[in-house]
Amino acid sequence: MPKDDDGFITDLTAQTSYGGYLCLDALLAAQRPRSTHHDEMLFIIQHQVAELWMKLMIHELEAAIAHVRADRLAPCFKILARVKQVQRQLFEQWSVLETLTPSEYVEFRGVLGPASGLQSYQFRAIEFLLGNKNARLIEVYRHDAPACERLTKLLASPSLYDEFLRYLARRGMPVPPERIERDWSQPYEKHSGVTAVFKTIYLNTQEFWAEYDMCEKLVDVEENFQLWRFRHVKTVERIIGFKPGTGGTTGVAFLRRTLETSLFPELVDVRTEIH
Repeated sequence: MPKDDDGFITDLTAQTSYGGYLCLDALLAAQRPRSTHHDEMLFIIQHQVAELWMKLMIHELEAAIAHVRADRLAPCFKILARVKQVQRQLFEQWSVLETLTPSEYVEFRGVLGPASGLQSYQFRAIEFLLGNKNARLIEVYRHDAPACERLTKLLASPSLYDEFLRYLARRGMPVPPERIERDWSQPYEKHSGVTAVFKTIYLNTQEFWAEYDMCEKLVDVEENFQLWRFRHVKTVERIIGFKPGTGGTTGVAFLRRTLETSLFPELVDVRTEIH
């Protein structure tokens, strides 16, 4: 195979090159500003990169769910550790968007129309995979049949938390029956019986080490999810103040309400029960 004087392979085709493998032609052509303002490129790339990280999160969370369903907790530890690092990337990249000032954003905000990050299909998929279910939100995706079908399926399927509770029940732990079989499309409601199960795990870590480790990994995921949301609120507040959001929400006020959502409530409650 032909090489240059430094040993680099030079006989490349679109199929064997770095750019070909990563489909860079398509990826780098996907930034299409609708205005002539310099800073719109930042706004587009920021959100596209976030969508790529979210794609990886979905890939990993679906794998974790499959492992728990098959009674394999150990592989989930590596998977959720990776999810945590992806969440860290999503959190840190808000600092790039925060270099966009209010006067710069207003120059091109109008070209967005009703488009809003809250319409992200992948973000909604992550919420459903983590158990934050809301059937009404699927209406936003009626214009996109594949996304609507995928979200409808996720809505009706057990979340990662649901599958973990079912795993614990299969291991003989007294998880309340109404948390093992229920209408998965409905939001999760916490139960004192689940808190009691987690208390047993936390007070007997040597006996239930894998389950204990899984609990802590889930706490990591929720904490980072909430930190991401908080940073989102502060970034929006910094750039647009208290103006309405482009998607029709009240903006910062709406985003602040999302901070009240608890994904795995008993994993917080159990901390109060441990003496």
